[in-house]
Amino acid sequence: MAVFNDRFIRAAKGEGARRKPVWYMRQAGRSQPEYRALKEKYSLFEITRDPELCAYVTRLPVEQYDNDAAILYKDIMTPIPALGLDVEIKAGVGPVIDEPVRTLQDVERLGELQPKDQVPHVLDTIRLLRTQLSVPLISFAGAPFTLASYMVEGGPSKNYEHTKAMMYGEPGTWTLLMDKLANMTISYAQAQIDAGAQAIQIFDSWVGALSAPDYRTFVKPAMEKIFNALASNEVPLIMFGVGASHLLREWDELALDVIGLDWRISVTEVRKMGITKALQGNLDPAILHAPWDVIEARTKQILDETKDDPAFIFNLGHGVTPSVQPETLKRLTAFVHEYTRER
Repeated sequence: MAVFNDRFIRAAKGEGARRKPVWYMRQAGRSQPEYRALKEKYSLFEITRDPELCAYVTRLPVEQYDNDAAILYKDIMTPIPALGLDVEIKAGVGPVIDEPVRTLQDVERLGELQPKDQVPHVLDTIRLLRTQLSVPLISFAGAPFTLASYMVEGGPSKNYEHTKAMMYGEPGTWTLLMDKLANMTISYAQAQIDAGAQAIQIFDSWVGALSAPDYRTFVKPAMEKIFNALASNEVPLIMFGVGASHLLREWDELALDVIGLDWRISVTEVRKMGITKALQGNLDPAILHAPWDVIEARTKQILDETKDDPAFIFNLGHGVTPSVQPETLKRLTAFVHEYTRER
């Protein structure tokens, strides 16, 4: 096996590296022809339940793009069936739950995740990958608000009417749901760390739909519980959400190590806010469809902003979209490495 590349870990700890580390959200999957060929035979859940197959998909972008970290291929909804809910990942739609969680009784009926018994394939895949990778393995979990939004709405939503109706109108039910999901996230993430995950990213993809005051009241207590429980593991803990720049100060107060940024705010702006945690981001994924000179110029802007910042990890501001060409990601990774090595 090649010498272990720890650039990602060093940047997450604020120790810096000669070259900026690079990885991409949704890097394993939809834009890769090898993955699309697999999806003609297997569903997402079928792939994730086969450790050999799942490890192969996870490794692909590291092998093809020379990325500095791998992220385990799975979905944030992976543990939800263990709670007693049927989840279907519908193409072009996302996670769908036919019987949403809408009442106190629905919340009370939710089960508890036993990772070793109910998601052993996830843990087996992590163990396998640790024998195969020469870069850090990031694993992840969904955050309570985002998971709740799917569970309560029954699928993706633009306005989160049912979710907010429970949050505002039935705060006791909401608090119980947040607590149950926080406990699940802790046990799920801890099991992944115990299996060998070298970093954990918590995806709160849709929490930007909340105001800062509502976040502090209805969500932050659950997030504090999660990060406080995981902090003693001494693996980097990453927080990410979309359209959530107004929540960065809230995240800065949590016991986490890295804050993921989308493209709506610059690293310079965030540093001026007084945030000193490591940062990750934040090229707009849509830029990857532009001509190379545009991609290069936007990437240089981010890298120039962070050239003296030892606590920065290059990434996109959200996930790779299916129509992005793999060659573009390979070229982008090479450019980031070369441009930051020269300075």
